[in-house]
Amino acid sequence: MKPIHWISLIILATISGSSFIFTRALAPVLGAIGTAGLRLLLAGLSLVVYAALVRFDLQWRQNFGLYLSIGIINSGLPFLFYSFAALELPAAYLAIINASSPLFGALFSAIWLGDKLTSNKLVGLIMGMVGVGFVSYNGAVEGGLSAAVLLSIGACVAAAACYALSGVFIKKKAKHLKPLALAACSQLAAGVLIAPLMSIDVPPGPFTWTSVLQLLALALVCSAVAYLIYFRLMAE
Repeated sequence: MKPIHWISLIILATISGSSFIFTRALAPVLGAIGTAGLRLLLAGLSLVVYAALVRFDLQWRQNFGLYLSIGIINSGLPFLFYSFAALELPAAYLAIINASSPLFGALFSAIWLGDKLTSNKLVGLIMGMVGVGFVSYNGAVEGGLSAAVLLSIGACVAAAACYALSGVFIKKKAKHLKPLALAACSQLAAGVLIAPLMSIDVPPGPFTWTSVLQLLALALVCSAVAYLIYFRLMAE
């Protein structure tokens, strides 16, 4: 990898890590579905508008099926799962359990991409899973490991698995798609799909100006910008 790729990875890690803080702050205010849905819609719309301004062809008709599939796996389900988990777990928990994503990635790559799972990789995989499990089990959660907390941890693990699965899917089926098109269309498609569900999840509130700024940061920086960097890194 080139130095610019390492720098991009560090920037992406910083942005992605902060997304859990904003999700934790917004989920009790907007509800899990509202947080995920508004995040997707704002991120997708902002990138679509940007694409229109720079006259970039998003090729909706040719690739709608791929955009929708990637949107569901790579952002729709993970955002919903993490928003649901944020109702019970601290932001640090979400970030720590998200660290299992590369572990799932190694496993899925071995199954579907033919990447050899060497003994060193297997040992690392086991150590990583034990480490994430140990930190999750021993972390301080108010009320202890209740059913709601365990369900929230399960949602985080499912979200991490979705991220890993989407990475394999993109490498296998969507390498020809441009990063801007992927980031914009996949998130907007997932947002439109989730939008009708927002009516069944009444936001607890109160929705303040601080909440507005947190939502804009989550959508525009932690989703729109983050996925542009992510998909560009995958392409390169």
